[in-house]
Amino acid sequence: MKKWLLASALPLIAGGAAYADDAKIGVILGFTGPIESLTPSMAGSAELALAEINESGNFLENVTLVPVRADSTCIDSAAATAAAERLVTTDGVVAIMGADCSGVTGAVLSNVALPNGVPMISPSATSPALSAAEDNGLFFRTSPSDARQGEVLAGILGERGISSVAVTYTNNDYGKGFADAFEAAFKAEGGEITLAAPHEDGKADYSAEVGALASAGGDALVVLGYSDQGGKGMIQASLDTGAFDTFALGDGMYSDALLADLGNDIDGSFGSVPWAEGEGAEKFKAVAEAGGVNSESSYTRESYDAAALIALAMAKGGEPSSAAVAANILDVANAPGEPILPGELGKALEILKNGGDIDYVGATNVELIGPGEAAGTYRYYEIKDGAFETVSFK
Repeated sequence: MKKWLLASALPLIAGGAAYADDAKIGVILGFTGPIESLTPSMAGSAELALAEINESGNFLENVTLVPVRADSTCIDSAAATAAAERLVTTDGVVAIMGADCSGVTGAVLSNVALPNGVPMISPSATSPALSAAEDNGLFFRTSPSDARQGEVLAGILGERGISSVAVTYTNNDYGKGFADAFEAAFKAEGGEITLAAPHEDGKADYSAEVGALASAGGDALVVLGYSDQGGKGMIQASLDTGAFDTFALGDGMYSDALLADLGNDIDGSFGSVPWAEGEGAEKFKAVAEAGGVNSESSYTRESYDAAALIALAMAKGGEPSSAAVAANILDVANAPGEPILPGELGKALEILKNGGDIDYVGATNVELIGPGEAAGTYRYYEIKDGAFETVSFK
């Protein structure tokens, strides 16, 4: 019986022939937790890319891409692992777009992706530690490492003539990794860090933490946290007590919700966030707006690119499998090949179908270096009149 079943299945898979099933893609993000105001736009952007693939009519024969959402919580590794296991074992996803925050991403990678051979592309897990994580060629990310963002933010402070700062960071892999990278870069430029101290998310009162930082002093408070949780709490407590009035913000603090809550009170503050400019970014903006997604929210571009890369790698490999995704991501992401921008995924599929090569530029000028790392660029912004204004790109 087993031999008969195997023989009967061969015509379905030989030579990348027709499939008749949906190919499910996991979309695991913190729909609850400290970045819950960001994730709807991130998920929406990823799903726009998958919809564009489906609507092109050029994808694998009889295969439809189906996104399946799961909640990483951003901060609870056990919950994220359980959610990812359901995606793989119950839903049968062949790849994962996510996770988002660095700690839960590492947990999903080691506990679920590796044992099951499932590739994953994170749009926003930026911890430098993930660069060295064991991944068997299964982990990629479309946002650059905080090893670089630490240097960028330190450089911005130098440009603004700020030479002494206190640092608060969320007490997890993301916060600690970012803080370490920033501290090394800032000190290398001659800057002084009066105190670097962690904060816990979800507290009602941050006056003690702010008091310690205020006692240490500094011309500004560097906040490497989350906009919906402790990072915002640290800023609010600083404003309430008069401890600090200028804040240098990491990428986790870039959020419309932060502006809605604090408004003009944080005018003059500034920060860095992975971002892109140019034709790809403009094309993405048009695609997102047509699809009802906020293109100006953080990590939307990276999410679109992550999902697009998964689908294009699958097409390059000729089958809707985890192996095809993992084996072909670097090929479709990098030169040589026809440059592909947002809104051109159907064109990319046609090129691949005809045996050609593509260079997926996407919304973020994608270039994967080393072990699936994004080169990336950063937006240096300042808050003026309660709004984010671009100063330059780094």
